[in-house]
Amino acid sequence: MTLSASHPLMDGRTADSPLITAYRGGIPSRRPVWFMRQAGRSLPEYRKLREGTAMLDSCLDPAMASEITLQPVRRHDVDAGIFFSDIVIPLKLAGVDVDIVPGVGPVLGSPVRTAADVAALPTLTEEALEPIREAVRLTVAELGTTPLIGFAGAPFTLAAYMVEGKPSRDHLGPRTMMHADPDTWQALTSWAADASGMFLRAQLEAGASAGQLFDSWAGSLGLADYTRHVAPASARALDHVRDLGAPLVHFGTGTSELLGAMRDVGVDVVGVDYRLPLDEANRRLGGTTPLQGNIDPALLEAPWPVLEAHVREVLAAGAGAPGHVVNLGHGVPPDTDPDVLTRIVELIHSVEP
Repeated sequence: MTLSASHPLMDGRTADSPLITAYRGGIPSRRPVWFMRQAGRSLPEYRKLREGTAMLDSCLDPAMASEITLQPVRRHDVDAGIFFSDIVIPLKLAGVDVDIVPGVGPVLGSPVRTAADVAALPTLTEEALEPIREAVRLTVAELGTTPLIGFAGAPFTLAAYMVEGKPSRDHLGPRTMMHADPDTWQALTSWAADASGMFLRAQLEAGASAGQLFDSWAGSLGLADYTRHVAPASARALDHVRDLGAPLVHFGTGTSELLGAMRDVGVDVVGVDYRLPLDEANRRLGGTTPLQGNIDPALLEAPWPVLEAHVREVLAAGAGAPGHVVNLGHGVPPDTDPDVLTRIVELIHSVEP
C-alpha cells in the first residue's frame, strides 16, 4: 500500500519542500521552521474563532479544525502546517468518555486500571475517523506546496492519561502498572497504539505529508523501562503507517536519555526538547539522524538581541546533523506575542541552509 497518486507527496506539491527535504536528510532551499502548538493558543484570530466552542468539538468540526491549522501558516510563513487536533481525539471517536477540561487537560469519566477495564474499551472504527479525513482534505486543498504534518499521541502518554484519569505530575499510576500488572499494561498500550496508529494513518492517507508521534510524558521514564515497556507499543503505533512512505518524526519532553531508543522504534527524524543542545543530540544519535528543535520557549519573551543570539546558537548547533528542521523545544506558550514568532521565522529564513 502507498499513498494515492493525487497525494501532495506523490503529485509534486510537497516532495521537494524545505520541510520534507530536511526530514529526508537533503539540503533544503531555505531553513525550514514550524512550531509545536502554533495552531491557535497565542493567535487572536484563533481565540475569536474558538469562542464558545469546546476544545474537542472544535477538533471534530472539519471546517474549524482546518481554518485553525491554516491560521499560523498564513501569519508566520512557517514551512508546515501542524494538524489542529488533540491526542485524545482517537479515544473520543472510539467512544471513551473523555473531555478536555479548561485549565486542567484531558479528564476521563473513569480511569482504566484493571484487565476488565481494558477489555471493556471500545474499538475505534475507520468510519469514526471521517471528520479527521475531511478536515485534512480541506486543509491540504488550501496549503498548496506547504506540507501538512499529521500527528498522534504515543501510546505511553495516552495510557498515562487513561490510567490516572487526568494529567499527573509523576505518572506513578502507569509506571506502577507496567511492573505490577505487565499483562494489563501491554493490553492497554496495544489498544492505545492501534487507536493512535489509525488516527495518524487517516491523516496521512487524506493528504498529510509527514507524521509526528508525540510522547509528551516519556521523560518520566528511565531507559530500561522505556525500552522494555513502552518502545514496543510506539513501534506498533508506527507500524500502521510505515508502508505509506511519509517521513516520521518522534518527539518527547525530558527525553535526552531516550533519544536513541526513540529513534530505534523506527522513525526518520528525532525531535529534541530545549534541555539538550542539538550538537550533543546529534552526537548521541551517531550523526545519522535528521533533528528537529529546539528554541527554548522561555526565551520568547526575552529582549530581541537575547532571543536572536539564542536562535542563531540553535541554528549553529543543528548544522552538523544530516538535516535540521527548526522548532521550539516544546509548545508555544499561550501568552506569546505572535509578532515575535513571525520575526523568528524571518530570521531563520534569512540564514543560508
